[in-house]
Parts: sequence; structure tokens; C-alpha cells
Amino acid sequence: MSLSAASPEIRAATQRVAMLSVATAALLIVVKAIAWQASGSVAILASLSDSALDLVASLITVYAVRYAAEPPDAEHRFGHGKAEAFSSLMQGGLVFASGALVGREAIHAWLHPQPVEHGLAGVTVMAISIVLTFALITAQTRVVKASGSIAISGDRAHYAADLASNAVALVGVGAAAWLGLPWVDAAAGLIVALWLIWGAVGVFREASHQLMDRELPDEDRQKIIALVTADPNVLGVHQLRTRASGPYIHIQMHADLAGDISLAKAHAIIVAAENRVLAAFPAADLIIHGDPRGLAEKHGGLFSEAEHD
Repeated sequence: MSLSAASPEIRAATQRVAMLSVATAALLIVVKAIAWQASGSVAILASLSDSALDLVASLITVYAVRYAAEPPDAEHRFGHGKAEAFSSLMQGGLVFASGALVGREAIHAWLHPQPVEHGLAGVTVMAISIVLTFALITAQTRVVKASGSIAISGDRAHYAADLASNAVALVGVGAAAWLGLPWVDAAAGLIVALWLIWGAVGVFREASHQLMDRELPDEDRQKIIALVTADPNVLGVHQLRTRASGPYIHIQMHADLAGDISLAKAHAIIVAAENRVLAAFPAADLIIHGDPRGLAEKHGGLFSEAEHD
């Protein structure tokens, strides 16, 4: 999670890149549709189908990143961050469906090959698609590094698959049109289909991590512990629990303090520890409970015994 993930500038950049993906998908649909009508290429049809579903997925992303950035309200005390995970899950479903449909068309074309016409137009369109898609992925990568947005990450996965599929389609169209090898076009479409399905599996996995409240990476957990225990008055940390929720993270833990200090001093120690963590993770919702070492009975509710630190 970036240090500036919660800033208005990063949220604005996330929304801008989401809109950029919509514009890119719409433009690619137009040029690919023209090229497919002219050439009849299965590889271009595969890429066109993928771009059409990318447009739907990008529209979902636009809504998701806006909704996820909404502050907590009376009905959603933990915020709306998981809207991004739901968005990513839907994106994965669309990509998987796209891969299945493209695979069916590719197998049909393999069994019943047809010549590809106007190969130059097809190659030109695929080259344009590669340039536009690479530019979009570059912008999305910068935003993902800054914000940790899983919705933008899922959208980027689509376009990364597009980049590969466009390159494969470029080879397929060229081989079919200029070398008289229509089976290469069908094979290119099948490769694209398999790539899309594999990409969908990765998107499903990432979305499920957030929906199932998977812990943050070990390096982030160790960094949190180090920040809290940087003050020698904090004698240890236990029951550390973390999870990501769209652009936000939630952290809670128990901190061991000396049993003979005043409540006011314990409060000051905890607040200082919270400030150290929030300086490194400003997008965090943080709770630290102070325990007097050696004097605190077991407490914390249902999962208090499930200690995995």
C-alpha cells in the first residue's frame, strides 16, 4: 500500500486512469471492428471481442473506484473499499467468458479455415492497438503502484492480456494474409483465448484475497510490528490482524505495556505508536489495544485464541 494512497491527488489519478481505459477500449473497438469487417480474421475477431468486454469491465471499474473512495457512513463503518474487489471479480468473469467464446471461434476456424483478406489493414490495426494498449498499461501501472487499487490492477490485467493478444493476432493476420497459412490465424485466436482464461484466473485469485480478508504481505506486517515496537515502552505485539479493502487497509493489534504505568502514559504511548504506523500507512484504519504485560487475562472475543503471529 503506497504512502500516498489516501491522498486526494492519488484518488483523482485513479479515477482519471479508469476513464482513460474506457476511452481506449471504445477507440479499439471501432478500429478493430473496421479491420475485422475488411479481413474476416479470426484473430482480429478474438481481439475485438476482448476489447468489447474490456469496455464493459472498464465502465465497472470507473464506478467501483469512485464508490470505493467514499468515506465510511452509518451503514458501512469500514468504508466501501471492497467495491473494488467486487469489480475485479466481475472483470475476471468477463475475461473468462471472452476467452471461452474466442476459443470456440478459433477451434471452428481451425477446422474450417478461411482466407484472410486485406492483411495490411489488419496488421495496421493491430499495430495501433499495441501502441495504445501499451500507453494505457504504463499509466495504469503508475497508479497501481501509488494507490494499490485492486480494481485498476484487474483492469490492467485485461489490457496486459490485450497487449499479448494483439501481438499474437498481428502474427496470425500477417501469416494468413501474406504467407497463405490461415491455420496460423486460427492458432493465434486459440492462443489469445488461453491467455485470457489464464489472466482471468489470476484476477479471480487477487479479488478473492480481499473478499476473504487475506492478511497483508509478510513484509508489510513486519514493518507494522517494527514501527509499533520502535518505542522501548512497547514490550511486544500480539493478535495482529490486517486486511485490505480497496484503497484502504485495516489494522488491529494488542500491544504489551508495563503493568505499573498510568492510564494517561499508556494512552500517550499507544497514540505515538499509531502515529508512526499512520505515517507509513496513511490509508489505514488502525486500532491498538494496550495490555499490561503479565496482568492481562485472555480477552478479545471469538478469534482471540487464534494466534498466528
